[in-house]
Amino acid sequence: MATTIRIRDGKATVTDGPFAETKEQLGGYYVLDVKDLDEAIEVAKMCPGARWGSIELRPVMVLGDAP
Repeated sequence: MATTIRIRDGKATVTDGPFAETKEQLGGYYVLDVKDLDEAIEVAKMCPGARWGSIELRPVMVLGDAP
């Protein structure tokens, strides 16, 4: 379950799924406390890395919510 965000020429592209190319690498990560995927996408659009690379969003399960 992933969503990928890219900004090219000022326009955001949101794609379902992780689509990392072999030339891409992990440059770091952020942990966001947001209410839903829509809010996470809006925050990811503000990240400078989205302009030249991609931002991959993945949900994190809080252990207190585990069955």
